[in-house]
Amino acid sequence: VQLVESGGGLVQGGGSLRLSCAASGRTAFSLFNMGWFRQAPGKEREFVAAISGSADSTNYAPTVKGRFTISRDNAKRTVYLQMNSLKPEDTAVYYCTADWVTPQGLRVMAEAYDYWGQGTQVTVSS
Repeated sequence: VQLVESGGGLVQGGGSLRLSCAASGRTAFSLFNMGWFRQAPGKEREFVAAISGSADSTNYAPTVKGRFTISRDNAKRTVYLQMNSLKPEDTAVYYCTADWVTPQGLRVMAEAYDYWGQGTQVTVSS
């Protein structure tokens, strides 16, 4: 599966952005758990959020819980990340990623994910 993110940009602190990630390929989109990771300059890539293939389960990093919402539209083969109350520390390149649905459920380690997009820059000014 190939993943293409969009929706990044520059926003003031307290503002909102919605990221989108479109998946192409022939495999049923619902067979993938989808995730968002981010990487700030000089820092390791970190987990942000994940959603199950059937959209019945989600998981969030503590730093974004209550501010970010992950969702998906399997008919459109797209996953979204709604980001509200943005803070300067949310500045990073955001990556969309896909992991085959497994009994292990939603995973938070980058190494578990098989497919990655190219990333989209999110910059939050203070």
